[in-house]
Amino acid sequence: MSAKHTAGTAAAQSSAGPAADGKRVQRPAAEVRYAEELARLAADDQGERPPGWALSLRAARRFILGDEPAGITRKFVGDPSLIDRALVSLATSRGLMLVGEPGTAKSLLSELLAAAVSGDSTLTVQGGAATTEDQIKYSWNYALLVAEGPSTKSLVPAPLYRGMTEGRVVRFEEITRCPLEVQDCLLSPLSDRVMAVPELTGEDALVFAREGFNVIATANTRDRGVNEMSAALKRRFNFETVFAITDFATELALVEQEATQLLHGSGVTVPPRRDVLEVLVTAFRELREGKTERGDAMERLSSVMSTAEAVSVAHAVGLRGWFLRGDAGSAADIVECLAGTAAKDNNDDLAKLRTYLEQHAQRRKGDQWQEFYDARHRLPG
Repeated sequence: MSAKHTAGTAAAQSSAGPAADGKRVQRPAAEVRYAEELARLAADDQGERPPGWALSLRAARRFILGDEPAGITRKFVGDPSLIDRALVSLATSRGLMLVGEPGTAKSLLSELLAAAVSGDSTLTVQGGAATTEDQIKYSWNYALLVAEGPSTKSLVPAPLYRGMTEGRVVRFEEITRCPLEVQDCLLSPLSDRVMAVPELTGEDALVFAREGFNVIATANTRDRGVNEMSAALKRRFNFETVFAITDFATELALVEQEATQLLHGSGVTVPPRRDVLEVLVTAFRELREGKTERGDAMERLSSVMSTAEAVSVAHAVGLRGWFLRGDAGSAADIVECLAGTAAKDNNDDLAKLRTYLEQHAQRRKGDQWQEFYDARHRLPG
């Protein structure tokens, strides 16, 4: 690991600690949260590394999927072959495009991949209708520009410029939310590994990518058609679909783990109740799939009922219970927290949720299911 990377990691770690006001960063970057694991993996890494990579493919795989005997935690729940293909894609001259339903941990996977490959996941562009090329490539310090003219001194590097000059992975979140002409500014950096800076002259007018540079982009399948990528840009990416978790026990364990961490960070000293989480995860899966465990058909909600949303609701349930009553939260709290997640601005979804509580929750056995059903009157409207 280079001295530059070590210094950068140390600075990032200090930023995650208490600031001058005594407050901590709510969510440090992956390379900060798992700095000790990354350092151990790098020190023990005997595998061949692609040029410019901080870890070998095998070590990067262990970082993401975990290695319990070695004390490496599992950070992504999904198909291991997806991780293999993603890492191989990043070692090629093509970018990696992660697509899938909202809430399937595409951004998390993108962050973990960048941390494993580059030791830095912060070179990130957040796509949106207002995203400009300046925010992706570079902009200017206009005071210096007026005083001295265009130069590397007055140039302000954006993530793509830095990724190319430093040989690091650039993350482009929600790329299909950007206008098509903005997306296409990636064409030359991805195909020729070069970016023009026409305002400069001489050797500074072209930026050539260093070893280790690549791009990870993410896009939601629900956003397709918003700003569909050009055929030329699609050819520069390998596409991988990130699917929702299909196994109930795996999803329940993940929601419990993530909610426990969030509650601890929020000052809640009791863990979430597993029987409450079982009701929550079951309801999310059934509302997402449009089918109950017994096989009864029901109307699916149009809202996103992903694992990430389930974690958010579990967090809210624990907060309600602890700060309002001093307990761990109950199934009745799920109903109130679900209203803002499942219904949002769609009254039809609120009606579907009410029908689910009245027709399907009532049939379930167990105290928490009964409490879930009895709290149906707490839905708004």
